[in-house]
Amino acid sequence: MEKAKKTEIIGKFARKEGDTGSPEVQIALLSQRIAEITEHMRSHKKDHSTRRGLLGMVSKRKSLLKYLSKENHEKFVEISSELGIRGQK
Repeated sequence: MEKAKKTEIIGKFARKEGDTGSPEVQIALLSQRIAEITEHMRSHKKDHSTRRGLLGMVSKRKSLLKYLSKENHEKFVEISSELGIRGQK
């Protein structure tokens, strides 16, 4: 991921200036990374080490979404719809 794109995502989802650790920012960054790796996997179907990393990222994002759902459900719904993440209640 390019630095400019990462900075843009952090600025968009940060709670305050300099925030990089909030669940919202982490979910957004993971979603961008997942999209990039998914595109890579389309052309490199036998890249199993990358597939394993991708599954780990999806799992981490799922855990963060579950946490955010419990802590701040409104923000969870907002970020899910904005990022186009399916399966939300």
